[in-house]
Amino acid sequence: MTDARLGPGDDELVVFETGIAPAGLADDDLLRELASLHRTRLDALRHAPEAALATHLRRTAELETEYLARHPGREIDPSRLTQDF
Repeated sequence: MTDARLGPGDDELVVFETGIAPAGLADDDLLRELASLHRTRLDALRHAPEAALATHLRRTAELETEYLARHPGREIDPSRLTQDF
């Protein structure tokens, strides 16, 4: 699927193979997209054709990178740590 959207300045058309550029998503939309990708992760890994899996992996990496850039000081739950880092 090709998606054409206006860029951040609303004067430049940006075309993406799938979805909106992560930087163009509001926080709620970014989290919704991440949740959707994580929900479909196992099915994509087990059953998707190579090209679809590659797209899934790329999109997940793009969205996760954007999330981490927006939240560099994200809160870490100490109960989730399994070792000292």
